[in-house]
Amino acid sequence: MKTLTTQLTIRLVLNVIIVAVTALVTKCYADNPIIQTRFTADPAPMVYHDTVFLYTSHDEDDANGFKMLNWLLYTSTDMVNWTDHGAVASLRDFRWVNHDNGAWAPQCIERNGKFYLYCPMHGNGIGVLVADSPYGPFRDPLGRRLIETNHLWNDIDPTVFIDHDGQAYLYWGNPDLYYVKLNKDMVSYSGQVVQVASIPKNYQEGPWFYGRDGHYYLAYASTCCPEGIGYAMSNTPTGPWEYKGYIMKPTPKSSGNHPGIIEYKGHSYVFGFNYYLNYQLTDKHRERRSVCVEEFKYKPDGTIPELPWWSAKGVQQLGSLNPFIRTEAATIAWESGIKTKKESRGNMYVTDINNGDYIKVKGVNFETKRAKWFEANVASASRGGKIEIHEDSITGMLLGVCPVKNSGGWQDWRVKSCKVKNAKGIHDLYFVFRGGQGNLFNFRWWQFNSLQNHER
Repeated sequence: MKTLTTQLTIRLVLNVIIVAVTALVTKCYADNPIIQTRFTADPAPMVYHDTVFLYTSHDEDDANGFKMLNWLLYTSTDMVNWTDHGAVASLRDFRWVNHDNGAWAPQCIERNGKFYLYCPMHGNGIGVLVADSPYGPFRDPLGRRLIETNHLWNDIDPTVFIDHDGQAYLYWGNPDLYYVKLNKDMVSYSGQVVQVASIPKNYQEGPWFYGRDGHYYLAYASTCCPEGIGYAMSNTPTGPWEYKGYIMKPTPKSSGNHPGIIEYKGHSYVFGFNYYLNYQLTDKHRERRSVCVEEFKYKPDGTIPELPWWSAKGVQQLGSLNPFIRTEAATIAWESGIKTKKESRGNMYVTDINNGDYIKVKGVNFETKRAKWFEANVASASRGGKIEIHEDSITGMLLGVCPVKNSGGWQDWRVKSCKVKNAKGIHDLYFVFRGGQGNLFNFRWWQFNSLQNHER
């Protein structure tokens, strides 16, 4: 299926030319939206150890209205290169759900080594899945709804936070706002469902609840429609909430929004979404969204400054990428034309590779070693093709060319290699795919090597 990527490649021909010209002037390319292989929405970032785990909902390629069947996961350690882990849960994980659409905005949180994924099924309330790893597999411990009010269609967009005293809170709701106090098992609650009597100004949906430096924050999609991101603050986790303003004002560029806010490596980030990729394909509004991120700094009093609309350049990279360790091909800062897919054993790979498609990986560090070989794990049932390795743009300095031949099948994986030269310093890498007509090959991982003799 290339419903998105084939059309997007055609529409982005002019963009590719612009990228090549711009490369002569600057190394900053469009990194928002941060995911381009799928339509993603409702970002729910979670920091665990040294990694950002980004859970999202997923708009299908053929969606007109909301067509959402599963939840996806992406990870990053530098905020610019995101590794695709595919679907980690779906509506099928809840046997009591009676329809195959409505996998809306989730959130995941860790407690005592367990990971709890709170999932709204539009019209079916809110369920919870549990896993021993943030990557899953997730299972339904209850076999029923966790949240079920008299307004099931309003039981959406759960957000969860564990306070410093160990008490966990779950907020949710559209157009009303509710909360409960979760028990330590995170799959049950004590007391009654509380409806917030006075919701913050312009509240619509998509709450994101968290605490920081003695303040409690409730960010949310605000002022419909279009929706921006507003927020309120309180001195207690249950309010009362004082409206503080917009994090991002509404704009006709977007009919919806959904915030996710984290701190990571000393930086503060807000996630949301726009419709950039949709409008590259059509002039018509369709519910096909794309997750974006911006950095911000809290003011001394703890308030959040108003930000402009999502920038094209995205955020600054934290650190750099080590090319001398195995990197999944589905680790991407920007791409054109490709898709990602999960094989039966759970490994992700890049597929639907056609002539001229490319992957950009940002901030690759060759300062520690001299790269002499490049190797790639690939498979092909066609005539194959080749991987051109360029520096800083799709037409930048050519470091090497890795040939890919027919391996006997699309899942018959082989490691192919080529010599590389002039790989020095820190640069963005572009893997540009060349070959004949149709799908060329699948691509699972890559790695550079400093050994003298390493040809395969």
